[in-house]
Amino acid sequence: MLSKLLGKNLGLKISTLLVFMFIHIPIGFIIIYAFSTDEKTFQFPIPGFTTKWFGVAWDRKDIWDAIILSVQVASISTLLAIFLGTLASLAVYRSQFFGKEIISFLVILPIALPGIVTGISLRSALNLLGIPFSTWTIVIAHATFCIVTVYNNVLARLRRSSHSLVEASMDLGASPWQTFRFVVLPNVATALLAGGMLSFALSFDEVIVTTFTAGQQSTVPIWMLTEFVRPRQRPVTNVVAVFVILVTTLPILAAYFLTREDDRSK
Repeated sequence: MLSKLLGKNLGLKISTLLVFMFIHIPIGFIIIYAFSTDEKTFQFPIPGFTTKWFGVAWDRKDIWDAIILSVQVASISTLLAIFLGTLASLAVYRSQFFGKEIISFLVILPIALPGIVTGISLRSALNLLGIPFSTWTIVIAHATFCIVTVYNNVLARLRRSSHSLVEASMDLGASPWQTFRFVVLPNVATALLAGGMLSFALSFDEVIVTTFTAGQQSTVPIWMLTEFVRPRQRPVTNVVAVFVILVTTLPILAAYFLTREDDRSK
């Protein structure tokens, strides 16, 4: 019995290790290729080691333009997501009305749909309304799915919080705004921050929806997709990919530790 249990656990550990290797080893290759001396192809092992591509990427104006645009879009989309996602979660949590579950489903739907479906539908709507493609069309597109991360995080936290605190605040004469500011907001603060960080990461590396709503503008993922097909200076693309990995990984890690520490304190 014990030998069978140990055997199963060993098999589970090996399977888990293989899955993690399958997911993360290709990311390691991207980092390695950023230091390759070969400009045109991907060879392993790399023919030589150099850091010159980091300097080349630093001096490229098109890269900086793409980074600035991506940061702007991700920041504004995140702020919109925090505002609208929080309002939506409060409305669904506190109110009882006909079609409540349908409203909740419609809020979550954009992140469940394939990106190409969302992109085509948004492009069709923008064309129908005669709205020219700009930074704001990308922001609107990204906000549609960024709202979901904030909504889910805040709603889950509200459902785990005691409503008696809100009732006590109202009984003591606090206004709805005071109750929200001093009772509700502190309870959902970490969930709100975690949802905002996840929203920023999702927006920063989104490519499919952006393709349909950006027009002639180029965010970092669009720039990478365009540059990747070029036969020269491919390591520069990998340098930018390393930057994207850092920008998207750090907020996700921060969100993970925030929610984990908050759960431990309960």
